[in-house]
Amino acid sequence: MELVGTLSLIAATLGTGLMAGLFTSFAYAVMPALRRADDRTLVITMQQINRVIINGWFLSSFLGAPALAIVAVATHWNGDLRRALPWIVAGFLLYLVMFGITMGLNVPLNNQLEAAGDPDRHTDLATVRERFESRWITYNLARAVASTAAFGCLLWALVLHGTATG
Repeated sequence: MELVGTLSLIAATLGTGLMAGLFTSFAYAVMPALRRADDRTLVITMQQINRVIINGWFLSSFLGAPALAIVAVATHWNGDLRRALPWIVAGFLLYLVMFGITMGLNVPLNNQLEAAGDPDRHTDLATVRERFESRWITYNLARAVASTAAFGCLLWALVLHGTATG
């Protein structure tokens, strides 16, 4: 059971780190670059990103990390590994915050952007952009902070796990 606990904690940490990296890269690189672009470029780029991001690589981390964190919680419930448990739980809860922001705030904005249709056939891309950009950026920053904090908690849990098993 210790091996399952170790592997699930490592995998949950890795998946959470990948999600934190994705959302922070949007915060400090992608969206600042798109902010400098014209309305059409922002709309079409975000529509394309939203279409291609739903793939096995993304879903493995996005859905796998919390599932593996639950396994890590279960395997750290008793014994020497328990000292890492509060940090695993904190990481899991912070991940759920990120998940909730994504599903409840960012995804609906993505869907609205998609519903705007083909940018080449739209007459008012400035309004489409205005309804999307600033709110999406704000929500993305919140989920970047939550997922980065979750990653930090899980990293600390790994340290504590290592001192309990080493």
